[in-house]
Amino acid sequence: MYRLWATIQKDVRVLSRDKVGITFLFIMPVLLVLIVTSIQNNTFELINKNRVPLLVCNRDTGASSRQFIRTLDTVGLFTVQLVPADQNDQSIRDRLQKKDAYLAVVVPPDFSAQMAVRTKSLLGKALNSFGLGDSTGGAYDRDGKADVRGKGESDADGMPITLYYHPILQETFRRSAQGAIYSALQLVESRQLLRTLYFSINEKELPDTLENELMTRRAKISEIPVSRNGDRSTPNASQHNVPAWTIFSMFFVVVSLGSGIVREKLNGSFIRLKTLPTNYLVAILSKQITYLGVTMMQAASIFAVGVWLFPLLGLPKLNLPTDWAGLIFLSLLCGWCAVSYAICIGVFAQTEEQANGFGALSIVILAAIGGLMVPDFAMPGNFQTAMKLSPLHWCLEAYYGLFLEQGKLKDVWSNVLSLLIIIAGLQGVMLWGLKRKNLI
Repeated sequence: MYRLWATIQKDVRVLSRDKVGITFLFIMPVLLVLIVTSIQNNTFELINKNRVPLLVCNRDTGASSRQFIRTLDTVGLFTVQLVPADQNDQSIRDRLQKKDAYLAVVVPPDFSAQMAVRTKSLLGKALNSFGLGDSTGGAYDRDGKADVRGKGESDADGMPITLYYHPILQETFRRSAQGAIYSALQLVESRQLLRTLYFSINEKELPDTLENELMTRRAKISEIPVSRNGDRSTPNASQHNVPAWTIFSMFFVVVSLGSGIVREKLNGSFIRLKTLPTNYLVAILSKQITYLGVTMMQAASIFAVGVWLFPLLGLPKLNLPTDWAGLIFLSLLCGWCAVSYAICIGVFAQTEEQANGFGALSIVILAAIGGLMVPDFAMPGNFQTAMKLSPLHWCLEAYYGLFLEQGKLKDVWSNVLSLLIIIAGLQGVMLWGLKRKNLI
């Protein structure tokens, strides 16, 4: 026991002299959690609260185009900025390139006319299917299509709305914006269809109060998160990000611990240990205990930042699980897994550059396929098997069971068992490597 304690003291002194390593282990993870959580929280607010500037060039003078613009403004996603109708398409593209906005919509001059054609065509088909014939005052063919086209008008198969976007926009957000514009078009078309139908039946205009009531009434959706303890509070960005990047920072001890083991192999520390009445397993156990303490301090510092610093910076507060014992045990298990992986890298690496390069790169890859960077449900099917090979995946699943599902340790026991199997495997590989290199 005395030898173990002396070795732990030696490892702590060595680690305390490594200022860059301490910065990498503690300050960098905190900055990483702050940045990622802030970005993701701003993304949530962009979708839910903030609005995106949208340039709208309305070249139509009809009522439908004005209704379309009002609807775009009420969708909740855009801040509509009108541009002069005589502004050409190149000028609009130039404004997007200057980043005055990232999206622009051009409404064609015949928008209202085509909307009327499309509405009467749809209504004609509907009335014709009920055997009501020419109730809207238009002429319909056998297919129920309205023959109201003017000179040069199309069959109104679609609304020729032009959407310009800056290439910097990701596809997911671009599709969200496109969906919102389609929704606005559909609302305008529904209003037009409702007015035409009401007039064809009652031969008078649809009252505004009835129109608003018919168009604004919608079924309510009750959103209830599925939690272990029945808690209905919605998890925030901190609940998702802090556990994930805490695990990421734990596994990055490979940079300090792995290179430290390689350094000891190269400077002859192993040879000197063999001349002493001790075993290198004591040194390995000392490193595991020392760096397990480091990973626990990492977790504690990041959790403290989420609880106390996040609210001061305007970020959502991290809500810790109710099962404190389960959280501590699970953090110890994740830290032990990270330390075991780091020692394996150090045992097999020949140089510090190999330990640092391969260790850091492998952690990023394991984090990517483990679900830390991309949610597991969004991964391709062939990644589902590879995901289960990543120890970070099981750490994340266990943490999410406590943080997001408000569960207890017994609820994530399957993940704990998988982690124990991975740790046992890493420890076995480590011992095999030590024996193979005649270090023990």
